[in-house]
Amino acid sequence: MMKKECLEIVEKKCQSCKSCALGATRTNLVFSDGNPETARIVLIGEAPGETEDLEGKPFVGRAGQLLDEFLAEAGISRQDDLYVINTVKCRPPENRVPTDLEKACCSKFLKAQIDIIKPQAIVLCGATALKSFVELDKKTTISKVRGQWMTISVDGVDYRAITIFHPSYLLRNHSMEEGSPRRLMQQDLAEIKNQILSDRSWMNNSQPQMAGV
Repeated sequence: MMKKECLEIVEKKCQSCKSCALGATRTNLVFSDGNPETARIVLIGEAPGETEDLEGKPFVGRAGQLLDEFLAEAGISRQDDLYVINTVKCRPPENRVPTDLEKACCSKFLKAQIDIIKPQAIVLCGATALKSFVELDKKTTISKVRGQWMTISVDGVDYRAITIFHPSYLLRNHSMEEGSPRRLMQQDLAEIKNQILSDRSWMNNSQPQMAGV
């Protein structure tokens, strides 16, 4: 079975999920974007916003458009290199941060997506995505951990992972000076491009699995 077919089964189950209250308030399920058959990287954001909820795709609002600009500049194809998802698949009211309960209810779908894609790397976009996999000290900020490769475990499988700024943060920080968030974003995406996408010997031929859904 192709990865796309496996993911369609997971998406259908996600469509009917009523584990938390978000399913009753959404306009559309926001499951994923990108080509699961060619994606070498899973990029995980926080949650759908208003535009995402209306269109049914992650990262299509202002923050998503800015992310697209940075990806294009780095030579990373959103449609071919990435499989883009969020920690939760339904928009929280007023675009608030999803609660721990909401993330827990959606975690089986998140893990299933990763299990099926089996990416070479996971990009954690912002604090909410990072905290879904790593326990942080209250004093630890994204600025201190971004750009550093780490290992995270998903259903017993270890993956290389790296944290980047969420593009919504960059919307509030326009400076391109050395050391600014936007310059650091450029550096982090260049590192991802160099470490993951420049390795042409890697082939994404692993068989998809559907554990825990």
